[in-house]
Amino acid sequence: MRLRRPATIPDDPVPEDAAPRRGGLSALALRVLSGLRRLALRAGLVVLALVAILAFVNPPVTWTMLTERRDHPLAERRWVPLDQIAPVMQRSVVAAEDANFCLHWGFDMSEIRKVVASGSSRGASTITQQTAKNVFLWQERSWTRKALETGLTPVIEALWSKRRILEVYLNVAEFGPGVFGVHAAAAHHFGTTPDRLTPTQAARLAAILPAPKTRRTDRASTRSRAIADGAATILRDGRADCFQPRGREPSGG
Repeated sequence: MRLRRPATIPDDPVPEDAAPRRGGLSALALRVLSGLRRLALRAGLVVLALVAILAFVNPPVTWTMLTERRDHPLAERRWVPLDQIAPVMQRSVVAAEDANFCLHWGFDMSEIRKVVASGSSRGASTITQQTAKNVFLWQERSWTRKALETGLTPVIEALWSKRRILEVYLNVAEFGPGVFGVHAAAAHHFGTTPDRLTPTQAARLAAILPAPKTRRTDRASTRSRAIADGAATILRDGRADCFQPRGREPSGG
């Protein structure tokens, strides 16, 4: 008598389209990732090209100016080359905003460590970071804006000179509601031109930069006096050398 082979119990049935579906999803995910990489690369190249262009071409307007225009009439603004801005104004802004401007590569690590150690809420943004924010981004605080600013800062430092960074900053910074750039600031607050600003006027203008919508320049303050002292110190110890050649001071100081 022949023995019958025992019947095998089949595994759980696999849907006929399961394997293709898994393979299809993997292929789709790879295509999406590849597309995102290409998009990120193209966006990075566009930003790199724009930063490189602005090393020589003056930005005509910024997003901050366009948004501010909705609430305040903009004061007349004119681009001023760094050589036509009083050296004391240049030093005052550096003393007020970024005393180690000539010593860092975009991030002042010593100031960042001080802020972290103290637990203070004050910022440690450099002039380069503020230039990145003012020229390419927006003012409202967010992690997205800070991340973009952090990525732009070393690119600007690599492609622009320190003189160019300071020149652009002085021409786009807000010195009062609707008052953008040192030309508008000198005319609006003191009825003069950037090359004729005195040490006192320069210190008072620099003092309003952290809060341009609320601070005033009509009287001396503890901060403006400290800025004037800091500007003199920066000149003496050589921390202005990266943006200001040593030599005779033009009119205005």
